[in-house]
This record gives sequence, structure tokens and C-alpha cells, in this order.
Amino acid sequence: MASDPHNWPEDYLDAHERHWEDAELLFRQQRLANADHLYGLSAECGLKALWLVFVDTEVPASARVHLNHLWPRFVRGVRNRRLSPGIPRQNPFADWRISQRYASRTHVAPQIVESHREGAQGVRNLIREHRRRIL
Repeated sequence: MASDPHNWPEDYLDAHERHWEDAELLFRQQRLANADHLYGLSAECGLKALWLVFVDTEVPASARVHLNHLWPRFVRGVRNRRLSPGIPRQNPFADWRISQRYASRTHVAPQIVESHREGAQGVRNLIREHRRRIL
């Protein structure tokens, strides 16, 4: 019998990686709406993995928000600790919403996906740089 998914532990790093991998597959297939959504989820999970290294030993309820709100909180949390993780203060996901999963694919323009892909890649680069501290 499978374990109860409500009891599965959070693994932000694994979630970051699998959402990125799936986003890339969809991107190559020109499935841009779902690729865009997964780039956002990848970046969100990556920031939460980085949170555990740069900001606090746990992700508090106040940071259990989606990416468009998490990015500025992460930047603020890092700044408050005088650390410089190399993440841009300007949020490349300010226009990304979790609710996009309900929207028509016709709303997702290629330039939006490219911008979010670059933002997610920036998070990936930061994770690679600090991977030993994350694991």
C-alpha cells in the first residue's frame, strides 16, 4: 500500500529539478503555457531550497507563498542577513501567477516564457553554485 501523500516530506531541491526538467521537455515541444507554469514552479521550489541555506533553517508560513510573492521576501530575507546569493532584486516572475494553470494557452506569449525560463535558469545557477550547502 502506498504511503499517504499528505505525509510526504518536502524536498524542494528535487521538486525544483523535476519541474525544470519537465518544463524543458515541454518548451522543446512548443507547449509554452505548461512550460511557463513549470518554470515558475521550478524557480519557486529552488528559492525555497535556497531559503534553507541563506535565510532560515525552515521555510516559515510567511514564506509559504507562490513565486510572485516569494521572490521579494527571499531578497529581503537575504538582505537582512547581509548575504549576497547573486539573485537579482528585480523579480522576473512578478507577472507569473499560480492561477495561470486555469488560463487559456493563447495568453502565453513566447517572450514571457523566455523571460521566465531565464529567471528559473538564474535560480538553477545559484543552486549549482551552492549545491554542497543545500544537500
